[in-house]
Amino acid sequence: MDPQEYEKFRRDVFAAIWRDLDPLEAEIEDNESMPMDRLMPMLRDMGALGLLVPARYGGSGLTIEQYLPIIAEFAKVQGGIRVLVHVHNSFAHALSEIGSPEQCAAILPGTVTGQTSVAFALTEPDHGTGADLGTTATRDGGVYVLAGKKWLITNSDIASHFIVFARTSPTEVSALVVERDRPGLSIEPLPETMGCKGGEHGVLTFDGVRVPAANLIGAEGEGQAHLERALEISRVFIAASSLGTAQRALDLSLEHARRRVTFGKPIAARQAVQRYLAEMATDVYALRHMLLDAARKWDAGQRIPLEASLVKLFGLEAVGRVTDRALLVHGGIGYTRRTPIERLYRDARLNWLEEGPPTIQYLVAARELVGGYEWADAFAGGRHG
Repeated sequence: MDPQEYEKFRRDVFAAIWRDLDPLEAEIEDNESMPMDRLMPMLRDMGALGLLVPARYGGSGLTIEQYLPIIAEFAKVQGGIRVLVHVHNSFAHALSEIGSPEQCAAILPGTVTGQTSVAFALTEPDHGTGADLGTTATRDGGVYVLAGKKWLITNSDIASHFIVFARTSPTEVSALVVERDRPGLSIEPLPETMGCKGGEHGVLTFDGVRVPAANLIGAEGEGQAHLERALEISRVFIAASSLGTAQRALDLSLEHARRRVTFGKPIAARQAVQRYLAEMATDVYALRHMLLDAARKWDAGQRIPLEASLVKLFGLEAVGRVTDRALLVHGGIGYTRRTPIERLYRDARLNWLEEGPPTIQYLVAARELVGGYEWADAFAGGRHG
């Protein structure tokens, strides 16, 4: 999307977020469910369902640099909505990059209108990921037969298609597109979550699910490479969500500090509060520019395994610090639902876990560094020693 067109589009989406979506917060938080019959048409009409879908499939075809401010804005309002929008766009984007032309043509146009939606089925209750997966896909002529269980699968309530990772041999992991209505696939919801209320995270059980061999993504054994590519950029999206939540927490804290008066003067005049605000702004500023660096590298065609893990790790730590300090600035009133701080605090904690907890980010970053990863960065300089 060209810059002038994008700027108008971005302004329109931002306006719709605050006009149409923010008023749903109390209803969703009270009911712990989202009014999908009203929400999905709103998201469709504002263009939020096809943000990363290429234009040839009817989407907006945004670059990553263009997309990040939009998902960050979604992270300022009710967290369940942000989760839905993130997963819907992130894995439509993943399919556009790893799927065959036939798979993309069959699925992606519907994601723009909400008729289809793609979810990522990786996590398992009794295994890890990658080489430790327990779900199997056994070839039987022209089909694969899936057996196993996945859980914590976000958007399991609305997904029409799942990108499922399964073992196709004792040493190989492969990825397949599995339609929701395949016989033998059952989907059950997990209990309500601490934050991001209304977002659905389900259990998928595959009991002899037969899937055409044409649903294989790429070739057998390419699943590990596919999941690494999909999660790499999705980690950047999570970091952008951290930025949006942190920015709103900072904005609300500044507003409260200027308005709240004790002993005859605003608490913004007190050095202790000023320190909190400066620390919050430091995290927001640093995270914003880490994201910009990662986005520009990806848009230039570079893989960014190190940058993605670092920005995801810094993002979750930054939004944790910022929401901690926001609660301190607001004091006891911030612990109530009179202000959004209580919700932002809870919503941010999902960022610890999405697309891998901190331990995974440490592992990936250290592996890349020790393996001789070359920084594509103006400040990195040459090798020394």
